Amino acid sequence: MKFGVFLPNGRNGYILSKAAPLYMPTFKHNLAITQEAERQGLDFVLSMIKFRGFGGETHFWDACLDSVNLTAGLAASTTKIGLIATISLLSTNPAVAARMIATLDDISGGRCGLNIVTGWNRAEYEQMRLWPGDHYFERRYEFAGKYLEILRSLWRTGRADHHSEFFQLTDCRCEPMPSKEIPIVCAGQSAYGVRFTAQNGDHNFVMTGKSNLRRITENLGEEAARFGRKVGTYALYAVVAAETDREAEQQAQKILDEADTVAIGNMLGSASLDTVTGGTSDRMKEALSLPLEEGNMAFLSFPAVIGSYRSVAQQIDAIEADTGIEGMLLTFPDFVQGVRDFGTKVRPLLRRSAPAAVAGMAS
Repeated sequence: MKFGVFLPNGRNGYILSKAAPLYMPTFKHNLAITQEAERQGLDFVLSMIKFRGFGGETHFWDACLDSVNLTAGLAASTTKIGLIATISLLSTNPAVAARMIATLDDISGGRCGLNIVTGWNRAEYEQMRLWPGDHYFERRYEFAGKYLEILRSLWRTGRADHHSEFFQLTDCRCEPMPSKEIPIVCAGQSAYGVRFTAQNGDHNFVMTGKSNLRRITENLGEEAARFGRKVGTYALYAVVAAETDREAEQQAQKILDEADTVAIGNMLGSASLDTVTGGTSDRMKEALSLPLEEGNMAFLSFPAVIGSYRSVAQQIDAIEADTGIEGMLLTFPDFVQGVRDFGTKVRPLLRRSAPAAVAGMAS
């Protein structure tokens, strides 16, 4: 099983609580995390993109580093680890995105992948006059399909002719082309999202509890097989590990007790506008009162593995065995120390503890 780190390039990372570390995102911090992940033999890092945060007492995500520029800097400062940048499809013309990622492929020596975000938070795009209208909620996967057609044409042939209601490109050029196929990461949880990922993606990142995770993994495998493809599921998990179960549980409970309810409410207000059922937005709305192991909103609806280092290893082994996932994308309250502890104290206790010979899911 492969392991990655969900880089905290948005303010305060992925915990909406006054009891978690509060910080502005910096390149220095994300580089320290990435280099530690590489030292520990983890497989990849992934950064997100947000154009508008959710405020509250913690100013959650009110600041965010650009993912592609950040990833380029990380690529120049690492040698083995896989690097996945995120592009919001509504904000970036596909011909521009194709060139950005081709450049990143060159900087990284072929270690990069691309996470595509269709966009569900209307407020992010309305402020830039980029929101197409609320019909986009239902049609965003059509839009994404055409977007990927253009990317792959430019990456494979250096040119693209494309005429649809979404894009108009005539003899569009993009050179140099990437050195290899660029892996595409999606986050499909709804039935429509799973089907889209099965047909178009290479990896599917999901945030859901263990019982639903197995269903999504199985559905994705079946859907991908219909297209003659194999697409792996990666589960997003928060890790709260300590020397003892009690210490880890106390830390997690304090985070829950001091949750930033204003920021959570703002996020859920945006999520309530999304008309697609069963996807990320619905997941967030359901997570408000869920137990931590199923994904409470204090942890951004990411399920949490909480306990001693041995207990966390046992929980991860059980999740892999019960769900058939290909890997995990991990977050931590304190990222640098969390990655170090995971590599030195948790991973050696896993049933499949040996890191990859050459790290990087994108390689």
